[in-house]
Amino acid sequence: MLEVAPGPGYFAIEVARSGRFHVTGLDISRSFVEIARENAGRAGVGVDFRLGDAARMPFPDRSFDLVVCQAAFKNFARPQSAIEEMHRVLRDGGTAVIQDLRRDAPDAAIDEEVRGMGLGPVNAFTTRRTLRMLRRRAYTGAQFERLAAASSFRARELEVSGIGIEVRLRRGPGTAT
Repeated sequence: MLEVAPGPGYFAIEVARSGRFHVTGLDISRSFVEIARENAGRAGVGVDFRLGDAARMPFPDRSFDLVVCQAAFKNFARPQSAIEEMHRVLRDGGTAVIQDLRRDAPDAAIDEEVRGMGLGPVNAFTTRRTLRMLRRRAYTGAQFERLAAASSFRARELEVSGIGIEVRLRRGPGTAT
């Protein structure tokens, strides 16, 4: 499994603990790569955290069965290139899963999400403001559909829930690299 933009590596570390996958993380931030490596070491799991750009991944073709990107896709400077790279590094039958905030999430959905976090008033206010700010960089379902349709992926599913969107892209057998 490859996690693209794992930040401090918490998800990748938890997946590695399960023992089901050999886990690699790729982040553009040198600081996050160092922090993630330290976190994996403290957790006693082996995760290969590497420095690199989602739009130019340093992996051979067809290296992974699963690619995951959580809460980071909206930050990519070249999103179409990132999707193509996800396709390139997936094995036939592999899946890329992108989960992120959606641009068309209504304020009421953000408010409900924050209420569910059980935060105090100051933290709730700050979190609401942050989510509303980040929402401006996010993609709508229609925008994700256009990105996916313009990619080498032929099988795709989008699911909208609350403030988020999940995009599942599957690499078909014999698909060109």
